[in-house]
Amino acid sequence: MKTKPVRRISALEDIPQDLRGCVVAIGNFDGVHRGHQAVLEAALEQARAENVPAVALTFEPHPRTVFRPEQPVFRLTPAPLKAKLAGIMGFSAVVELPFTKEFAQKSAETFIEEVLVGGLGICRVVTGFNFHFGKARQGSPEFLREAGERLGFAVTVVEPFQDEGAELVSSSRIRACLREGDVVQAAGLLGYRYTVEAEVLKGKQLGRTLGFPTANMALPKEADLCTGIYAVRFSRQDGSVHDGVASFGYRPTVDSDGAPLLETFVFDFDEDLYGETCGVTFFAHLREEKKFNGLDPLVEQMKRDMAEAKAVLSAVRPLGELDFALAFG
Repeated sequence: MKTKPVRRISALEDIPQDLRGCVVAIGNFDGVHRGHQAVLEAALEQARAENVPAVALTFEPHPRTVFRPEQPVFRLTPAPLKAKLAGIMGFSAVVELPFTKEFAQKSAETFIEEVLVGGLGICRVVTGFNFHFGKARQGSPEFLREAGERLGFAVTVVEPFQDEGAELVSSSRIRACLREGDVVQAAGLLGYRYTVEAEVLKGKQLGRTLGFPTANMALPKEADLCTGIYAVRFSRQDGSVHDGVASFGYRPTVDSDGAPLLETFVFDFDEDLYGETCGVTFFAHLREEKKFNGLDPLVEQMKRDMAEAKAVLSAVRPLGELDFALAFG
């Protein structure tokens, strides 16, 4: 399934006239999880009711990375993937405002006047119950409501979203799941299977000599994903989706001193992928990474991993529209 690319805009002066008067959803939206989706769906519903465009307004890089660069955030959805998900949902555009320390010093009133009113000419803003903005986090949903009454825009505040266990869905919970390799619970919180996108790199091609050629990807160094073997689906830019088995980690049997690498063996596939940006969607963590006593036992285990991954993937069903678009084609 090919999704029409959503417009990505990073400067207020680049906002086209046809987006002015929009309904805007504001937030970091890292993960675009079920809680975020409640905010985004509310914005889409209002935009449809008022027959205006729906725009998602977010910030790049993640504010926490700006203030604590020595502790970069494990991004669940980097900007391109976040925009892709917004496009699948039906947004006309994503505005990715550059977040700097200087930008953080803008007052809440200035943010509203320059960005929401001046830049986007909004008719309505939709945000979560805990959204704060502006210098010293002085802006709040109530602040937005008061400004809207003065400046002529409406405000919708979405209440906290809880999962089936009555717990709040949050990006930090999802990161904790991925750190433990619990991609199934992460999917339940996200509303779709966890997915990464990266360029396929040329590796040492050892897998090819063993009969298991892999598509290799380097994830960001802050990606705190549990090492091990996963049942995955591999998606290409042409929209095709393929089953596979992936290893994420340090390749202890052959290269214990290397950097972490995501290596995907795509079933029944033999095409050149080098330089292509592809997606890997995680369905199950099959086992931990381990060191084998030579290549022969490694190959035998890889065969077992492949069989288990095929069994897992044969029974999967899409969790919803986002999951279908990412991993079912």
